[in-house]
Amino acid sequence: MNRRTFLLTTSTGVALVAAQGANAEGQMMQQMPWEWTDENGLARFLKKDTNPLENEFEKYPRCPYCGMMRQMFSHTRQLIVYEDDSVDGTCSIHCSAISLSINMDRGPRTIYAGDAGSEEKIKPLADTATMTFVIDSSKPGTMTGSSKWAYADKAKAEAAATPSAQLTDFDGALTVAYVDMAKDTINIRKRRAERRMKAGEMKKAE
Repeated sequence: MNRRTFLLTTSTGVALVAAQGANAEGQMMQQMPWEWTDENGLARFLKKDTNPLENEFEKYPRCPYCGMMRQMFSHTRQLIVYEDDSVDGTCSIHCSAISLSINMDRGPRTIYAGDAGSEEKIKPLADTATMTFVIDSSKPGTMTGSSKWAYADKAKAEAAATPSAQLTDFDGALTVAYVDMAKDTINIRKRRAERRMKAGEMKKAE
């Protein structure tokens, strides 16, 4: 008979185990929700980075939420710098919306986005606080059926907008991203399931 079995078969053991359980529960109750998520939450993988713009693609090559290569989508990529110096590199405002949702207790200090209006092949990052977003349901975007591109130059945003497009700031674009989340997620799941099935069929044929 091992020690745990012995304890559980005696009245003293039952009382001891109950006391230990109550103590653990009490400690858990004393721990604030944000303290618990810091230790156990989904975003605990985030790294502290005081110079996030340096070697950005080496440090944040893929979006952690969808796996997309961020450099390939430099025109929609984003880089969220939280107040505690935690940094999250995403492929789009769709995935930034996910990051901001699961980091409720981390306030964003700066959110950068690729400047879709730049002539450079790899779009430079700019602070979304001063950018204009063009939301166009007639053009698919990264991880979304409705494109949400950011422009550092408002005149370029206006020139790029179709008659049906909407111009807004980051908060406005983020709100639309959340509204679109359900539909976009359903479509992404369907497409990825089809691609996995096709990849599986190709492997079988090899």
